[in-house]
Amino acid sequence: MKYKIKPYIELMRLDKRVGIYLVLWPCLWSIAISVKNSFPYIIYALFIAGAIVMRGAGCIINDIIDRKIDAEVRRTKNRPIASGRVKVRSAVIFLLFLLAIGALILSYFNKTTQLLGVAVLLPIFIYPFMKRITYWPQAFLAIIFNWGALMGAAAIHDKITTTSLILYAACFFWTLGYDTIYAHQDKESDALIGVKSTALKLGKYTKKYLYAFYSITVVCLWAAGVSADLGIAYHAFLIIGTLHLLWQVYEVNLDRPIDCLRKFHSNVYFGLIILIGIISGY
Repeated sequence: MKYKIKPYIELMRLDKRVGIYLVLWPCLWSIAISVKNSFPYIIYALFIAGAIVMRGAGCIINDIIDRKIDAEVRRTKNRPIASGRVKVRSAVIFLLFLLAIGALILSYFNKTTQLLGVAVLLPIFIYPFMKRITYWPQAFLAIIFNWGALMGAAAIHDKITTTSLILYAACFFWTLGYDTIYAHQDKESDALIGVKSTALKLGKYTKKYLYAFYSITVVCLWAAGVSADLGIAYHAFLIIGTLHLLWQVYEVNLDRPIDCLRKFHSNVYFGLIILIGIISGY
């Protein structure tokens, strides 16, 4: 039984929880910045469940479409579908099960949130093809990963707010930065098999672009704080978060895959810093 379950845990990436956090932080930021002094436990809980389920669904879609590419890359060749431990038909059935759970969670929310939840399905299905046609697949991932920045505010206000749009922009450039670092792990394999990424596009200029991406992130987070009328504590934590991002870019060795992975993982702490800042700001 354990053997049968394990491949599906890996298929959802439940054994690699960093991605769940990175999907979840924009949701929690958006909810926290929208509710001010209250704490809607049910909304937080549903978004946490939704992030786990939909991130898992996105991984399955990606793995089904990329199964032949994954089999040629050292880092991904042992994924359940690429290695043959899970058949495509079984993966599709499991995907439909997860989407059904996602739909059930979404049914709790208002109309705007439901529409946003359905709308994100299109870019989720499109994303795996982007690495075949553009050097900017990380930008498409950023569109998907941070959708919760819009949905969190919609769940509270039944509309997309100005603050949530600014927050979404911040999250977009944050993801563009950390996923470019992540992509440097596979740049040699990608070049050999003809897969595109920002790591290959930016090459030796990557760090300059990372500084630019993260600078826009910080400016947008500052603007979101001003828009939401957050107090001085938020801006103090934003300074701490800024120092973290600067450290990340300065220290990362883009030619060492293990270091790229460590710096990518460190974004979990950045997300926590900003969440604490938002809560403290109120």
